[in-house]
This record gives sequence, structure tokens and C-alpha cells, in this order.
Amino acid sequence: MEDHASATCRNAAFEWLKEQAMQGNETFSRDMLAQGFPYKGDYVKLVGPQGIFKPNQIQYFPLSITTTTKGPYSDSFDPSGDYLLYSYRGRDPEHHENRRLRDAMRDRIPLIYFYSTVPGQYLAIYPVFIVGDAPEKLTFTVAADDVTQLSYERDDTDDGVRRQYVTRLVRQRMHQRSFRDRVLKAYRERCSICRLHHADLLDAAHITPDADDQGEPIVSNGLSLCKIHHAAFDRDYFGIRPDYRIVVRPEIMRENDGPMLKAGLQAIDQTELIVPRSVRERPDPDRLKARFESFAEIAF
Repeated sequence: MEDHASATCRNAAFEWLKEQAMQGNETFSRDMLAQGFPYKGDYVKLVGPQGIFKPNQIQYFPLSITTTTKGPYSDSFDPSGDYLLYSYRGRDPEHHENRRLRDAMRDRIPLIYFYSTVPGQYLAIYPVFIVGDAPEKLTFTVAADDVTQLSYERDDTDDGVRRQYVTRLVRQRMHQRSFRDRVLKAYRERCSICRLHHADLLDAAHITPDADDQGEPIVSNGLSLCKIHHAAFDRDYFGIRPDYRIVVRPEIMRENDGPMLKAGLQAIDQTELIVPRSVRERPDPDRLKARFESFAEIAF
């Protein structure tokens, strides 16, 4: 079991993350995590140079595990999608950081998982628990849990079922956030139609819907749109041709309403989409073609 001072510090980390979430902060910069949060006249760091991290204020067990988009390890979900697979530090199962994670599994110590959505930006998943160890594969199995279940108690059947369910939800959240952050980064946090430059008011819209088998969460299947243009795009108020030309539905062009209709929709007809600098990240013309054909069946 963890000593009282370390457990108190660990709980303070979870409380700080919950407070951040209440303020709308879901992702964090590497610099912010490396600085840490204020605690008893000092700062508790949340990440370090390596993926398995323990701050000075905690005696033995790690506080967090981290993946990076440029790291040497290949972390992923298991085939069922119920658990995350987290790579060992190095190739020695007895490396002290690997041993500490193994001991955290034994004592059911709650951890924080920082998932890199784009370089330098991390989504906080907590609490997570180490629930399996495969030295032959150099991986740990990790399960997410509900924040209301923070506990040092041992697992039972109900814990396992709940954690599988929560981890599946976490997987969806991780993919959605990663897609959003990568798309907005490619478009330099601007709406690709009206140039609005407020990230809080921007979404990553799918060209091929994510419910479709081809709706991959890749940047070339995304558009950075403000919330109004995202809603209008999803409802086929306008379409986008493969040459990036925007076409507003004729019936919308004939409407007579207030300034929002004129500036937000009618004025964008026949204008050109703003696209990323990188050709690889620009909207896939084949996807736009298929989406525009569907739009044209409704609009004309």
C-alpha cells in the first residue's frame, strides 16, 4: 500500500485535474504538465522526461504514464478495444520503472494517463489502473475507470465489467479529441470558410461521416469549421466541390432574413475553401466528390 503522504499528494493531483475539467480545460501543454500544480508551497510535476513518471513528493509508485506522438513506443488498444496496451520502459522487464508499474498493479494504485493528441498537447485520462502484465510482449494492460471509483481496493468482477465499459468510452474520446486537435492544427485554428480564429468555437467536421466505414479520423477527412458552419454543412445547407468551391443551396440563396443569413451563408456561395499548407493534409477530393454528389441530390 502507498504511504499516507504519497496518497494525499496523488489525490491532490486528481482533484487538480477535476478542477481543470470544470473550467473547460481538457488538454494540457507539455510545459504546463512539466511545471505541475501548486501543492503545499511547492509544485508537483505531472510528467517527466520518460513516460513512466513519479514526482519527488511521491515516495515509490508512479503518478502518471504518458505517450507521445514522436515517441519510440507503439501504444494501442487491444483487439477487443477494452484495454489500452502500454509499452515497457526499454526492453528490460526488471527496469525499476517497469517494476514500479508492476507493483502499482499489485496494489491497485490509481494513475493518470496523458495521451498525446498532437505534439506537445496531452489529453488527461484518469484514473487508470494497470490490470495486466505481459513481459514477453514488453507491455502492460491498462484500464480506465470512472473518477468516482478512485480507490485502492482490489478488483472484483463488477470492477472489471465497469472498467471495460469506461475504457471503450475513453477510446472514443481519445480518437475524437486527437482528430479535432490534428485538424485544427492543420488549419491553424481557423474556420476554413469564415476564418474565425477562436478555438473554443471551432469543430473538426468529417467529410465522410465517422459512422461510415470510410469515415477515418484522419486530417484529409476533416474540415476546421466554426460551429455554425459545421451545423450548416452537416444539414446540407451548402456543399463543397472537389475543387474546394463552396455551393450554397438555391433555396437558401432565395431566403430573405437577417444579417447572419446574408453574411454566414449567402455570402459564402461560390467562394473557395481555405485549406492547409500541407498538400497531404488538404481535404481529399474523392471524399468531397462523394459528399457533394449526396448534397446535390438534395439541393438541386
